[in-house]
Amino acid sequence: LVSVSDDEAVVSTQSTGDLDSSKQIKSIDAGPVDCWSVAFSPDGQYVGSGSHSGKINLFGIESGKLEQTLDTRGKFVMSIAYSPDGHFIACGGIDGIVCIFDLATGKLLHTLEGHAMPIRSLTFSPDSQLLTTCSDDKSTKIYDVQHANLIGTLSGHGSYVLCVDFCPDNTHFATSSSDRKVKVWDAGMRRAVHTFSDHTDQVWGVAYNENGSKLVSVSDDKQIIVYECPI
Repeated sequence: LVSVSDDEAVVSTQSTGDLDSSKQIKSIDAGPVDCWSVAFSPDGQYVGSGSHSGKINLFGIESGKLEQTLDTRGKFVMSIAYSPDGHFIACGGIDGIVCIFDLATGKLLHTLEGHAMPIRSLTFSPDSQLLTTCSDDKSTKIYDVQHANLIGTLSGHGSYVLCVDFCPDNTHFATSSSDRKVKVWDAGMRRAVHTFSDHTDQVWGVAYNENGSKLVSVSDDKQIIVYECPI
């Protein structure tokens, strides 16, 4: 488990399987600027964090040291995600730009300028072939990672789209929004297949469980809601 804060620290916590006995194992100085996003590498060896400076910083878990910096040459990095195959890392900025880096070379592969407003969240498909992004412009976009082609722009939320998560089935993904709704989408058909309207305030987060049978969402209405997936 890893967390990030405005106090400029990245904290890694180890669990023995019993939540009561979990403990902090490392605190990493993330630098002189705010950090809002953090993610483990698929192999668990690194933690990536985005910062106000427009950079992605990669820290070694064991060393606790900064191992690599990827420069977007942009603005505040609001969201980051590793591809499940470990080949890429993507980030979304406050300027609406998505950057995809090759982790082996550290090179910027693609710059995607499809969004007009800040990108709150992004995620790769389980097979690492697709990247979904969501934004304050009320849209969710699907990109082909290899060719950086925009496959589709999905509309349906009435306000900022705050979070996106891909289902383990590699076919569906879910979004949550300031419009108080959670939507499930079919990536191939590029349309919403179900909408949950149980929250009474903006929904900041949504996530699938390991096998994709359930969804969980969290909201400013102080509720965490678990859903049986309709698909």
